[in-house]
Amino acid sequence: MDFRNGHELLKICAQENLPISEVMRQREITCGTLKEDEVAAKLKTVLSIMKDAVNKPLMQPKKSIGGLIGGEAKKVSDFGRTEQSICGSLMSKAISYSMAVLEVNASMGLIVAAPTAGSSGVLPGVLLALQEEKQLRDERIHHGLLNASAVGYILMRNASVSGAEAGCQAEVGAASAMAASAVVEIMGGTPEMSLQAASLAMSNLLGLVCDPIAGLVEAPCQSRNSIGASNAITCAELALAGVTHPIPFDEMAEAMYRVGKSIPFELRETAMGGCAGTPTGCSLCSRGMA
Repeated sequence: MDFRNGHELLKICAQENLPISEVMRQREITCGTLKEDEVAAKLKTVLSIMKDAVNKPLMQPKKSIGGLIGGEAKKVSDFGRTEQSICGSLMSKAISYSMAVLEVNASMGLIVAAPTAGSSGVLPGVLLALQEEKQLRDERIHHGLLNASAVGYILMRNASVSGAEAGCQAEVGAASAMAASAVVEIMGGTPEMSLQAASLAMSNLLGLVCDPIAGLVEAPCQSRNSIGASNAITCAELALAGVTHPIPFDEMAEAMYRVGKSIPFELRETAMGGCAGTPTGCSLCSRGMA
C-alpha cells in the first residue's frame, strides 16, 4: 500500500474505508522495513521522547548553547495559568510546549525532528496539549503521529521541509500542516478534512523566511514554533467546522515549494537577512554567540 501525493492518499482512504493513520501504518509495513509490532514500538518511543522534551524545560529551565533562549517556555506556561492569560488552556499549553521543545534542541537535548529540528516543537506541542485537555489515551496520539507522518512524507517527496531550500515556510509551515491534519483525525474528522486543514496551515504561513539570528536554531525559531502550533489548532478547528480551502493540498504543496525556491538566498537559513541581518542580529553574531 503506497501513495505519492494527497490525491492518491485520499483515493486509498476512500477505497479501503480507512483513516490516513491506518493507510500510513500499512505503508510503513508493506513499503518499509518495519514489522507491525516494530511500528507500534517506534510510536511509543517517539511519543515518550516528545513528552520528555515538552516537560523538562518547564520543570528545569536551561539556557541554550547560544544563549538566545532558555526559560521562555516556563514563563508562558506559568502565565497561562493566571487570570491575565488570553489564549485559553489548550492554546497556552500548545504554545509553551512547542517553545519547550526548541529549548531542549538548543541545549543539545533529545528531540524528534518532526519534520526538522528547527520545527520540532510544533507537532508535540499541539498533540500533547490536546491529549491533556481532552484526556486522550496514547493510542489516539499514535494515530495522530501516523497521520502527521503521511503529510510530512508527501511534503518531503513533492515539495520541501528544508529551511535552507525553501525557507521557514517549509519547516514550521510543514510541521503546522502535519499537526493540523493530525488533530482533525484525532477529533473525528475525515481524511478530506485532514488535508483541508493541512492546506490551510501551509497557506497561512506561505512565504515565511528562515533567518536564524547568529546562525543558531534558537531565535526567531522558538517563537515561530509557537505560531506554527497556534496556526495548526486554528486550521484544524476551521476544517472540523466544515470550512474548506479553495486550493487542494497537492497544489498548495507545489505552491509552497515554488514560493520557497523564489525566496532570496539571504532569507533561507544563511543568517544574512531578516532578523539575523538587523544591526542587533549582526552584533549578536559578532560577539561570538555563533
